[in-house]
Amino acid sequence: MLGSFAARYIPCAPGGAEITLTALDYPEIDITSPESVAEAFDSVRPDIVLNCAAYTDVDGAETHEMDALAVNAVGPELLAHAAKKSNALLVHVSTDFVFDGEKVGAYREDDEVNPLGVYGKSKLLGERAVASIAPEYLIVRTAWLYGPDGGNFVATILNLARQRSLVRVVDDQRGSPTYTGMLAETIWRLVSRGARGVFHASGRGACTWYELAAAAVELAGVKADVQPCTSEEFPRPAKRPKNSVLDCSKAEDLLGEELEGWRVGLETYITGLSESGRRSTPLPYSRTPVEHCHTSYYVITLKREAMRYLLLLEKKRTA
Repeated sequence: MLGSFAARYIPCAPGGAEITLTALDYPEIDITSPESVAEAFDSVRPDIVLNCAAYTDVDGAETHEMDALAVNAVGPELLAHAAKKSNALLVHVSTDFVFDGEKVGAYREDDEVNPLGVYGKSKLLGERAVASIAPEYLIVRTAWLYGPDGGNFVATILNLARQRSLVRVVDDQRGSPTYTGMLAETIWRLVSRGARGVFHASGRGACTWYELAAAAVELAGVKADVQPCTSEEFPRPAKRPKNSVLDCSKAEDLLGEELEGWRVGLETYITGLSESGRRSTPLPYSRTPVEHCHTSYYVITLKREAMRYLLLLEKKRTA
């Protein structure tokens, strides 16, 4: 979901360098395979690597722990070793689920981590592998991600609201909904500003899942009754943090402006949806859209000084 969006926009290269963007999807690359990773790095010889590959089935991870660990922990470790060997910057996307949700207020990058489930633990292991191995790295934690080209909470709620007159959604978990378009652009901007270390990037502000669902249904003009419920009334295999709001002031200070509010991102997403639930209009704020790129593997070249980007779009098996 994030990877396919990031691939649609030419990143901002430092100093106006030429950009060669290579996007690899599974099975073109398997980040759990040392041989596959080595082959990709030898072929592309990247200067910057953006890893969007992840096992994101939070509940499924509880019963498929080895699959989650392979993609979320082993994969980043292999990429970190390859990045070290090739002197490449490794940009790794992580999650709010590395926190336990017990803090009052938004989480900062240096707050104590304590994941509640297998998914969060596997993502934390991936973070630690990247930070301990890659000489140059950027870890971007985000939260409550939604957008085109993949299943997400907002799309699920809208589908349910069109089928049912009543939709109940948990109202005791708070987070920062994040549109993939905003996140993709923010990541490239952080890269262009020379960001290193751990940064948080999510939609500005916070809401509950119920508030997000109600806002989405209202914006989409769907006539359905959205009502709140508790987590106890809607039990899931994996425990979720009650609070996973991210403090993004570190990124905002570096970029010199506030990140987009979560409601703005939601409006952009809803406005661009067609009847099938897919985005049909371009992002109004995106800087350099790439035309006619509909495959998962392609190379974009501009004529200036050369810089190579390797973008991993892998969608690993989730069950």
